Amino acid sequence: MCGIVGVLGDKPAAPIILEALKRLEYRGYDSAGVATLINGDILRRRAEGKLFNLEKALDAAPLDGTIGIGHTRWATHGAPNENNAHPHATERVAIVHNGIIENFRELRERLTGEGAHFSTETDSEVIAHLVTHYLNKGQSPREAAKSALGELEGAFALGIIFKGEHDLIIGARRGCPLAVGYGDGAMYLGSDAFALAPMTNRIAFMDEGDRVEVTRAGAVFFDADNNPAERPIKLTDVTSAMVDKGNYRHFMAKEIFEQPEVIGHTLSEYINPIDDTLRLPDLPIDLATVPRITIIACGTASYAGHVAKYWFERYARVSVEVDIASEFRYREAAMPTGGLAIFISQSGETADTLAALRYCKSQGQTILSVVNVTESSIARDSEVVMPTYAGPEIGVASTKAFTCQLTALAALALATAKARGHLSDDELRRLTRVLMETPRHVADALQQDDAIRTLAAEIAKVRDVLYLGRGHFFPIALEGALKLKEISYIHAEGYAAGELKHGPIALIDENVPVITIAPVDVLFEKTVSNMQEVIARGGKVVLISDKEGIRRAGMDAWATIEVPAVDPFIAPIVNAIPVQLLAYHAAVSKGTDVDQPRNLAKSVTVE
Repeated sequence: MCGIVGVLGDKPAAPIILEALKRLEYRGYDSAGVATLINGDILRRRAEGKLFNLEKALDAAPLDGTIGIGHTRWATHGAPNENNAHPHATERVAIVHNGIIENFRELRERLTGEGAHFSTETDSEVIAHLVTHYLNKGQSPREAAKSALGELEGAFALGIIFKGEHDLIIGARRGCPLAVGYGDGAMYLGSDAFALAPMTNRIAFMDEGDRVEVTRAGAVFFDADNNPAERPIKLTDVTSAMVDKGNYRHFMAKEIFEQPEVIGHTLSEYINPIDDTLRLPDLPIDLATVPRITIIACGTASYAGHVAKYWFERYARVSVEVDIASEFRYREAAMPTGGLAIFISQSGETADTLAALRYCKSQGQTILSVVNVTESSIARDSEVVMPTYAGPEIGVASTKAFTCQLTALAALALATAKARGHLSDDELRRLTRVLMETPRHVADALQQDDAIRTLAAEIAKVRDVLYLGRGHFFPIALEGALKLKEISYIHAEGYAAGELKHGPIALIDENVPVITIAPVDVLFEKTVSNMQEVIARGGKVVLISDKEGIRRAGMDAWATIEVPAVDPFIAPIVNAIPVQLLAYHAAVSKGTDVDQPRNLAKSVTVE
């Protein structure tokens, strides 16, 4: 989602802000801008599109000034154009804003009636006018910001600078992340530690509802009740090195090929390879007696949850409900006493997931999060955190974070099965060893890259694609369809293979490829039967299977993709690789923006 950067120091702020904004490109954005103070006045440069457009604008008309704020915007209210780009400003105030102001219409009507002139279609501009309103009533900048914040409804993170105030940036957060960075002779404001990493590794994370007054002397925090508060400064381990593509054309390709390594990192956290034992964080709940597990997530993370459901129910014999966060939070679901709620998120800032977490907490559930950012809001609101060690994931379409989520959830499922007495010591040791073999098998699956590239060039020519899978391959079918939609803009749908005859079969003809995920397992013959139903109707089947599966069914397929033969326990992780590569190469063949596909954002911090 949108990114915020603020700089207060003794060097020109605009170049520092621009470099920091580049580190926030992974969030997704459609415009960007910078504002600084020069001789007390607010000056701005804004541009539609990518940051190189803003960079050109700054080259043509540089901004001096040692205090400034910057922003990358993902449009929520108003078209993605220069006029609607942040920072928004009046003569006296400039602001950058992430989130949505829910009561902006009422505030806009009131302020317009009092003489304010609005120039954009955004909800964010109302903040600048509201702060200006209180300044015009004689309040100081600090007082005006406090008064305005008290009137805002919704989720937001804010950075505010004021005309004539060369030593003050005010920040605030409610539902969206914001952090304060402490440098040498400088202070910083940022959406996350990753943005601030080149400048400092000394970070204070703002709590929900916080307001902060940042000066060169430091930061003064106030909590949601406007009481002075202390926020500890932490040394973060986020790398200060600029993330680059290496030898890859896109970040997504780099991240796909990093999976053997990062899955290994995640496994090393949860498995002792010396004795093949699990080492999970201490839980404030007895897994042996948990009555139900509720898994909540959005998008790709929710498909990781669906795979985990198979694992928990198959191996641990515990009932699991998986729900989409945006639906769950409004159902007012009944939660069992002593239940465990698992939240999955790459960024740890997904707004709907965070809201669902808080509901589950209010219902007395034990909260466990599987996140890639341990300093995120979801992690900080959880009782137990299981980090995924994917490292920064820059491509908007999640790849390595997904397989690391699956890896962590697999370890948790085994621990739950052991606690409930459904796995013997020998079987637990066997499955733990199987899980430890995942990086090797993923590396083997990546060897099909060239063959998949050739096939993807044909897939790129079609308009519609179906994905089929049974059992724990059904979520992988859903994920494959999502990936293809996200980055190639080809319409794709994933179905449980057994549901084919209940409607989707009507779509089958010679123009609709059907990607069938069917390694040999207990459901193989049933899935092949569904595949034959497609072939009988002139459909073109792409069979993803192991060597034995291709030998038994591949002769009838339009094309095949071979994956390593692996234990069924880790098969969903390994079979995620070909669907990722197929989507990636189809998108490259079509010439789309693979890393930053249209209309999408990496971290969805608004509903």
